[in-house]
Amino acid sequence: MAEIKPTAGATQSIATSALRAQQARMRIIAENLANANSTSRTPGGDPYRRQTPVFAPVKVDGGTGVKMVRVEPDRKDFRTEYEPGHPSADAKGYVKLPNVDSLIEAMDMKAAQRAYEANLNVIETARAMEMRTLDLLKK
Repeated sequence: MAEIKPTAGATQSIATSALRAQQARMRIIAENLANANSTSRTPGGDPYRRQTPVFAPVKVDGGTGVKMVRVEPDRKDFRTEYEPGHPSADAKGYVKLPNVDSLIEAMDMKAAQRAYEANLNVIETARAMEMRTLDLLKK
């Protein structure tokens, strides 16, 4: 007879690692949105640069989960607007604005929220299955 190995703990560990990763992703997105309209404090200086999370597989109890390993700046060019009277304007009158697109950030936030919810459902389902198994074993 084949050995039965418990997988509920592994399932919950993997889903928990994904919850933490999505939570970190949402924090980065919130920071990007909060700085979407910020400008440099010095004339001609660079404004806030959009940040992007980098994920990597990580070993967890019974399987492979995910973890945010670092945050990297987005190398996309800054937007510019002609505003000669602005304190952050360069010598030509252009102001550099962050390379944050609020629509992209909103879509990323929605995707992160859905992934978070999906992993919560995995944990809840695993717990419900464990409880049902215990109920069956009691009979």
